[in-house]
Amino acid sequence: MTKLTAEDLNVSRETFHRLERYVALIEKWTAKINLVSKSSVSDIWTRHILDSVEVYRAGPNQFGRWLDLGSGGGLPGIVVAIMAAENDNQQNVCLVESDSRKAAFLRAAIREAGVAGTVICERIEVLPPQNADAVSARALAELGTLLGYADRHLAKGGIALFAKGMSWEKELAMARNDWSFSYEALKSNTEEGSVILRIGDIARV
Repeated sequence: MTKLTAEDLNVSRETFHRLERYVALIEKWTAKINLVSKSSVSDIWTRHILDSVEVYRAGPNQFGRWLDLGSGGGLPGIVVAIMAAENDNQQNVCLVESDSRKAAFLRAAIREAGVAGTVICERIEVLPPQNADAVSARALAELGTLLGYADRHLAKGGIALFAKGMSWEKELAMARNDWSFSYEALKSNTEEGSVILRIGDIARV
């Protein structure tokens, strides 16, 4: 495993130790439930943790509520909660996951990392509007579907953050058929051609 350091991630020692505890928990639980693909466990720091840190840093500096959709193994949601704790703010990070086993993992991860966070075990489609300042998702759905979720759950002026692979431009073009939005494509350092889409001003066409 290529393990990054606190200096690589530009985080405090305390934050890095929290990330270490979280990674250890993923490794332990992945043997029982599919939190991340088994082929990517060996690259968890460079492929998953770094990517999630980048999603957090693309978000608002201050937020009252951050909603992570389809959290699964907590990427980026748990990492967002860990990074937010470094700012000493009691910010509300909420993780939405419909799989009860994964929701149980997320609650265990919050306890293990010693950070604030809420887990909602519910399907996104039936979740009441959350009025969030930021909405994130990673490897969840195509962009058009994600924009529908963001439109429902973002507060006015909120930001959506979606990690996307090499086909992001094709997804963007297709989403334009149904949605109007502003965006910024931030180059990801985890995989060639992948980006973090920072999206605002979402409205159905």
